[in-house]
Amino acid sequence: PLLLPLLFKGILCPGPSPEAGHVLGLHQLAGEPLSFRMIQISSFANHSWVNTQGSGWLGEVQTHRWDSVLGTIVYQLPWSRGNFSKEELENIHVLLQLYFNRFPPEVRAYSSQFQLEYPFVIQISSGCTMHPGKAPEAFLNGAYQGSDFLSFQGYSWKPSPGAGSRAQNVCKLLNRYRVIKEIVKNLLGNTCPRFLAGIAAAGKSELERQVKPEAWVSKGTSPGPGRLLLVCHVSGFHPKPVWVRWMRGEQVQPGTQQGEVLPNADRTWYLRVTLDVAAREATGLTCRVKHSSLGGHDLVIHWDGYPVLLILICLAIMVTLVMLIVVGPWFQKQR
Repeated sequence: PLLLPLLFKGILCPGPSPEAGHVLGLHQLAGEPLSFRMIQISSFANHSWVNTQGSGWLGEVQTHRWDSVLGTIVYQLPWSRGNFSKEELENIHVLLQLYFNRFPPEVRAYSSQFQLEYPFVIQISSGCTMHPGKAPEAFLNGAYQGSDFLSFQGYSWKPSPGAGSRAQNVCKLLNRYRVIKEIVKNLLGNTCPRFLAGIAAAGKSELERQVKPEAWVSKGTSPGPGRLLLVCHVSGFHPKPVWVRWMRGEQVQPGTQQGEVLPNADRTWYLRVTLDVAAREATGLTCRVKHSSLGGHDLVIHWDGYPVLLILICLAIMVTLVMLIVVGPWFQKQR
């Protein structure tokens, strides 16, 4: 049957853990939800070639990777195992091995029936989210060619709005397998929250880590005659959420373009924000950075490349020197 490995009923379906509620304390002060999600991207080039990538994420931190060559889980961080026993982790390993081995042939077997045209890409995001004071929420969403295709809700597979008859037919087939639905529900509703509780407790220091950003500005490739591409680089910050804008005074400049937040090797983040302006209008522009590690004090970089604080210090020094030059001789005469 389709998705054969999910038929291993009970392999990962223990009852709810009391730790599932305790994990909320880690993020409760911030009032933020905490999630663990597994991401699968399977690219089918033709009937005989497929490439699958798998990864696990605690919030914005990648904790796991699936090595498709060796067919094994790669634990990205020392605490990626959470508090699961060796036996439980081995069960997960066996389940994923079977799943990733069987997924491609199962999809190929139904590719003609559901008119899946090569090349195509299937993406799956599944996991669970915990909100302070609320019960865990499970999710499983599938996409075909980058568009929403189906989801698992409650106890059934449902086609995404606008996904058409193909998604309806796939869901109709999946919904025939009652055991599969039970396994999926238990994996997402029981096992996932229990694993989330353990890994969140183990990775508490990482989740709460605060690293201040560094920022600098530069010129990008000229967009055209008489114009400048201003680039604000922000790097080395953690956690991931950050606010960066080009400003004139207190006004956000229209046309500010924000790139993707990218990971650094040290598990901090990097962001590039640009602004296309007429060269004569660049004077007075600043790049403003807001981040939780800054304690409410914004980091502001002038287009000249100097922080506002440094400019103020320089001005203070200049004023002091002028005062010494002008007032100093007067004091000497008074003596």
